[in-house]
Amino acid sequence: MVWSYFTELPWFIFLAYWIISAFKTKRTEKKESFAWRYGVMFFELIGFNFLFNGSLEIGFLAHRIIPRTLDLRLPGVALIWAGISLSIWARWHLGEYWSGRITIKEDHKLIRTGPYSRLRHPIYSGLDLAAIGTALEIDRWRCVVGLCLIIVGFAIKAKREEALLSQQFGGDFQEHVQQTGFLLPHL
Repeated sequence: MVWSYFTELPWFIFLAYWIISAFKTKRTEKKESFAWRYGVMFFELIGFNFLFNGSLEIGFLAHRIIPRTLDLRLPGVALIWAGISLSIWARWHLGEYWSGRITIKEDHKLIRTGPYSRLRHPIYSGLDLAAIGTALEIDRWRCVVGLCLIIVGFAIKAKREEALLSQQFGGDFQEHVQQTGFLLPHL
């Protein structure tokens, strides 16, 4: 019971911060199409469902990947907290330019501070990291399936986002690409 608290609490903190922050954004000037938005969101929602929904433990999906030990759970919980922290830090740096969908906001600026100085998509990186931690902590094959869908969904979304940012910021964005990593930090 205590373990689920340490696993679930950061996700609840993330959701609360996201909901509250969503009210402090600029007006949207350009946005992705409805079909693209919900097509990619489908991957992510199905992935998170596999990750968190214990009722999907059917057949091999219910089996553990490796024997459960305290040694596996601790790093899993640490990755969840680190990933959620990275996502919240990145969201804070985006401020009023954030959106749940791929958009260009009014007077949009290219953010290069905080985690954006090393990563182009730190929110997605953080959520991927937290999902990896959750999969380690829960230790079921259904979590591996979910994790793969989540990573694919965020990678597709990030590529589409980059196309729009490149169109909006041209050479400045290309310079940013040279200095930062896609989903892993550029060292």
